[in-house]
Amino acid sequence: MDDGEARHAHSPATFWIPDRHIREGLQPGDFAKLIFRISVDDREEPVAVESMWVVIRERVPGGYLGVLDNEPDSIDENDAFWVGTELPFGPEHIINVMDRDTASISLATAEPRTRWPTH
Repeated sequence: MDDGEARHAHSPATFWIPDRHIREGLQPGDFAKLIFRISVDDREEPVAVESMWVVIRERVPGGYLGVLDNEPDSIDENDAFWVGTELPFGPEHIINVMDRDTASISLATAEPRTRWPTH
């Protein structure tokens, strides 16, 4: 995952992120957009960069545990990283937010497709 705060600090005029207090105050069901670096089988470009939405499942020390709510374009469907995969992240990774809705609240409480190994 890329650090959204670092990207913003590097290009504050062109790379906007929500205020820190907003990124720290998300609740289960809220959406957070993160930037992922995904290893791909391509000698010329071995890493694909994708911005994708994650639904907050719970607040944890230092950040959040969420589930991926997008299908990555750069890889085929798999059991390790796909819609419903649980992953941890911090407020520094968040580049955008969106309020929860009925569907995202339901997703936040459902069993994830794949649980994060340390949870």
